[in-house]
Amino acid sequence: MKHAVVLLSGGLDSATTLAIANEQGFSCHCLSVDYGQRHSVELEAATRVAASLGAASHRVLHIDLGQLGGSALTDSSIAVPTTGVQPGIPVTYVPARNTIMLSLAMAWAEILGAMDIFVGVNAVDYSGYPDCRPEYIRAFEAMANLATKAAVEGRALHLHAPLIDLGKGEIVAVGKRLGVDYALTISCYQADANGRACGVCDSCRLRHAGFHDAGVVDPTPYQ
Repeated sequence: MKHAVVLLSGGLDSATTLAIANEQGFSCHCLSVDYGQRHSVELEAATRVAASLGAASHRVLHIDLGQLGGSALTDSSIAVPTTGVQPGIPVTYVPARNTIMLSLAMAWAEILGAMDIFVGVNAVDYSGYPDCRPEYIRAFEAMANLATKAAVEGRALHLHAPLIDLGKGEIVAVGKRLGVDYALTISCYQADANGRACGVCDSCRLRHAGFHDAGVVDPTPYQ
């Protein structure tokens, strides 16, 4: 069986991505990152999702980007926007987050002998983060194949972003078809300790709209 590393945040998109990787026949090794995010309860969701979807393994790595700050997700003094998705890059953008996470996934993939990495980035219904765009994904894959011993020796790494061109409603529809239990997931940027979502941050708004567009009941517990 082919092995793959799947970045798993515990949210809707990454859970759907794990289900897609499963459907494609990969033995999935899930990687979550505790980077100092204020919504760290999502890591508990990641553990539930990995177990529910039969991951071969699941690891949580710790790197505290809160020491650097600069984002509403890592600095509690910066308020999470709650007025709706606005043009431009919001303060919830975490500098270099996806680059750091993909680099960790790249390292683990090489150790596992895996040639595939799955990430649930999306460039349609999203908050405008630059590291969710197709050109970024292509550039990271090119870099990875210059940076690793495995690639230099002929085992090229493939970076899969199966949701990148899908709207949130389409993503929910795919996940429901593949048996994803979205009640296990947490997407909110400021979920409380019990995993209840605020309902007004960008992530909550996009998530709820996705369920509405897919004609699926939103199972999210709200505060």
